[in-house]
Amino acid sequence: MSDFPNLSSPVSSPCRLLVFTRYPELGKAKTRLIPALGVQGATELHRQLAEWAIAQGRQLQDRHRGKIQLVVYFTGSTLQAMETWLGADLVYRSQAQGDLGERLYRAIDREFREGIERIVVIGTDCPSLTSELLTQAFHGLTSHDIVLGPAADGGYYLIGLSRPIAQLFQGIDWGTSEVLAQTLNIANSLALSYSLLPILADIDRPEDLYCPLKREIEEAL
Repeated sequence: MSDFPNLSSPVSSPCRLLVFTRYPELGKAKTRLIPALGVQGATELHRQLAEWAIAQGRQLQDRHRGKIQLVVYFTGSTLQAMETWLGADLVYRSQAQGDLGERLYRAIDREFREGIERIVVIGTDCPSLTSELLTQAFHGLTSHDIVLGPAADGGYYLIGLSRPIAQLFQGIDWGTSEVLAQTLNIANSLALSYSLLPILADIDRPEDLYCPLKREIEEAL
């Protein structure tokens, strides 16, 4: 892992944090956790995790005095419902159609076309992700093509880019333990520089509820 610049200094170039999430509709959120938590419990967990991620994004915006904008890419409901849930002060965009890779890249490409210089993308499954780690990700992009936050299950909880790189989202077995390794293989084949953040645990499956970070997860929620 590389050293980062002074994390207290504001980010100076136009940056955006993209948060991918869905509206907490019963039976549609955290479906793999329904056997363990029930429909209501799985939906409530999703709601809390999403609100935690948004809170970290708001802290990031405040810390960098508007140099980083938070944009929510959503699915599962209407703009009005999202504004009622998370606040009308945020920017919302509907997720594109296609698999996760297609949806991610189309969002990233759209933001770069608006003149953004650095983009970090997160989901809402990682209760250990903080605004401090998000700051590290943006600073990492000053000297690397990519920043990745490895997840304990073999995926990643964060990806940051300093330019659009479509190949990083193609040919990936999304939802498997191979996602991070496949992404790094592509990065190496393209001679891209990258930096890795600390490994954190996502909550996707029933076994994740009993991971070694359970106490930290409970405290974060």
